[in-house]
Amino acid sequence: MRSKRTELFVGCFIVLGILAFVYLAVQVSGLAFSGKKDTYQVVARFDDIGGLTSRAKVTIAGVEVGNVESIAFDKELYMGLVTMNIDSNVANIPEDSSIAILTSGLLGEKYLGITIGAEDESLVDGSEIYDTQSALVLETLISQFLFKSDDSED
Repeated sequence: MRSKRTELFVGCFIVLGILAFVYLAVQVSGLAFSGKKDTYQVVARFDDIGGLTSRAKVTIAGVEVGNVESIAFDKELYMGLVTMNIDSNVANIPEDSSIAILTSGLLGEKYLGITIGAEDESLVDGSEIYDTQSALVLETLISQFLFKSDDSED
């Protein structure tokens, strides 16, 4: 009888450990168990998205206010079209705000940072942010540096 109780205790402990591991994996991956938030969509076009992915965070002053819904290629303008979900409690973002693809750390994840403008009109569902700054691609910066240093030697 004592060994069955021990086996039951060990079995419960293992199941709780597996559940804790699954919960941790879901939280780290960016998926959440929280309910769907009330959001509105905004789009922006970039020359180079440089590794930005769906579900990347959108921030204002370093505070997360939304996430990237989808990334598509605009065949007419030959640009990356990024659709974002912005929390509806942040409904006062001016129309002339700018957005940039930023990097968390030197080689970290990409995210979008909104810089607030001064316009009185605010972004609404379906609006577009026109003032965009593409991602800084490390390989491009290195190649520009190398080719500029070659030109200066001649």
